[in-house]
Order: sequence, then structure tokens, then C-alpha cells
Amino acid sequence: MGEITDRVPEWPVERDMPTEELARQQGVASVTSLRELAHPELWDSDEDYDEFLTDLYASRRADIA
Repeated sequence: MGEITDRVPEWPVERDMPTEELARQQGVASVTSLRELAHPELWDSDEDYDEFLTDLYASRRADIA
């Protein structure tokens, strides 16, 4: 098996580029409000959301047991 570096693509980025410059080059804007990240239409119902959370928490605890 090869080393991890064999599988990691080379990014055409300067090694010490500031985060702000990289974001500017990629056209990434800052999040100014959590409302920008909210998508209430993501879940059809509260029950779907609860099922998702139940499954998520169970999968996170699976390695603990």
C-alpha cells in the first residue's frame, strides 16, 4: 500500500497563502449570519428531523459500545 501522500492531489496553491487570499481566489464569501446557513425546508416534518438525529446519535455512539 502506498503512502497517503500518493493519494492526495496536488493543489495549485502557494504553501503559505493567507486564508483570506485563498477564499478570494475561490470566490468564497464570509458568512455574516447563521440565517444564511439555515434551510428549514430541508426536512419534510419534525418527525423526519427527529429520526435523522436519532440515527446520527446512534451512529456516533456505535464505536463507544
